[in-house]
Amino acid sequence: MSRPSPHVAVIAAPAKVNLGLRIVGTRPDGYHDLDSLFVPLDLADRVEIEVFEARGPSVEIEVEPAPGLPGDVPADGRNLAARAAEAFLARAGLGARVRLRLAKRIPSPGGLGGGSSDAAAVLRGLAGWRPGRLDAAALADVALSLGADVPFFLGPDGAGPVPARVRGVGERVEAWPGVPALALALVHAGPPLETARVYAEFDALAGSAAALTGPGGAPTMPPLPGPTPPEAGPEWSAEWLTQLVANDLEPAARRLCPEIAGVREALVASGALAVGLSGSGPTVFGIFRDAPAASEALEGSALRRLVSAASGWASAAKTVASPERA
Repeated sequence: MSRPSPHVAVIAAPAKVNLGLRIVGTRPDGYHDLDSLFVPLDLADRVEIEVFEARGPSVEIEVEPAPGLPGDVPADGRNLAARAAEAFLARAGLGARVRLRLAKRIPSPGGLGGGSSDAAAVLRGLAGWRPGRLDAAALADVALSLGADVPFFLGPDGAGPVPARVRGVGERVEAWPGVPALALALVHAGPPLETARVYAEFDALAGSAAALTGPGGAPTMPPLPGPTPPEAGPEWSAEWLTQLVANDLEPAARRLCPEIAGVREALVASGALAVGLSGSGPTVFGIFRDAPAASEALEGSALRRLVSAASGWASAAKTVASPERA
């Protein structure tokens, strides 16, 4: 008797940038409340999932990083994608052998959410294998248990990420209208930065966690601007973008990775409309008027020298627009 064919799914796991990140408070457990506009990119990892019938759960993983990709992506149970498969099977009470193959194109860690996106892709793929086994609330709960960025990549309806305002520690994901497609130059500025180190440095620079909140716990940090600036027209203005992309973690990230400052200056000199740090870094992004301008900036001698000196990485990319603007 022949064995049944495995269930196979191939899913794109996109990177993201934070178009602005505000730290608006801390929680008793030490986690930080944020307010940020997350936007997916056309830069993506490729996640292949094979599911075989088995009596008990098991997960295998292979990782194929792109040449020159920064970071050390584990190819074992430490990988967030493997942990996502294990968590899904455990929560769903299913026995199966899951084989994962990751074609990595997103540096990790880098502030672009590559590991979290891989994990969300696995959750979406396994949910497609057993539709309805976990409802939307249970799937979102599993996503949050894996990491603060995973719910965004799962998407508001479980169908994948769209531009979204993300609040709390990452569990409050609200699809955000009016975000246009933007041409970016991405530069991984230096050694990988662990998120926990950047937040610890942020707390040290703030003086104390209490400094983040005013009387009665009211946040003193400015709120994230709305999705569409007044009188901005069809394209966002440079002034608006500069205001939008401010990232409260950048001073801390720059203390740990001084190369960020040089990359920022080079992107400004290359004609970027605005420059920001994605997540906890060290990836810096410049927003350009169009894709050719972004690609031309990356070919400039100043940026090429900085990337080479830091053994870094650079790529042009585009943001994914809000669905009504796509």
